[in-house]
Amino acid sequence: MPPSIHVTTHIHTDGPIPGPHSLLTLASAAYHADGTPAGTFTANLRELPGATLHPTALADWRNRADEWLGTRRAARPPGDVVQAYVTWLSGLDGQPLLVTDPEEPDHLFCYWYLQRFAGRWPFAGIAPRSMGDDRMWSPPACPLVGCRTAVAVRSVPAPRSAGAVPALAG
Repeated sequence: MPPSIHVTTHIHTDGPIPGPHSLLTLASAAYHADGTPAGTFTANLRELPGATLHPTALADWRNRADEWLGTRRAARPPGDVVQAYVTWLSGLDGQPLLVTDPEEPDHLFCYWYLQRFAGRWPFAGIAPRSMGDDRMWSPPACPLVGCRTAVAVRSVPAPRSAGAVPALAG
């Protein structure tokens, strides 16, 4: 059985749930079990046809207009991005495990988009971001300046054990 590759995600959306609202940015970082980086993936996605901007998201993005524009630069059709993402995952040297925080919508959007545009869930399983053994799988660095602080606040300081996973610079 191939070793596990731990894949973290960070997303930006225009609403709380996929379908009526769109995934705008998908960023992932992959790590070997010992914490060494295995690769990264980042893409901006076009809005879903018929999807709308949720009023709460609109209020948030109005305060971050430059960052909204950042999510729209080089945006590609969702199907193209999802297929590229599945190809990236299959090229990793191991079975990908999605490392997620259940309080964040990342896994919900990933699951919906992967099922909708790839017709499958390419992950071997899901693991909590905190593994309970002093490891903290860092989310990928966010390309949006205003978001980097939010990601850093959610991250736990680097553990002191020898098998610690290095945090990504944000």
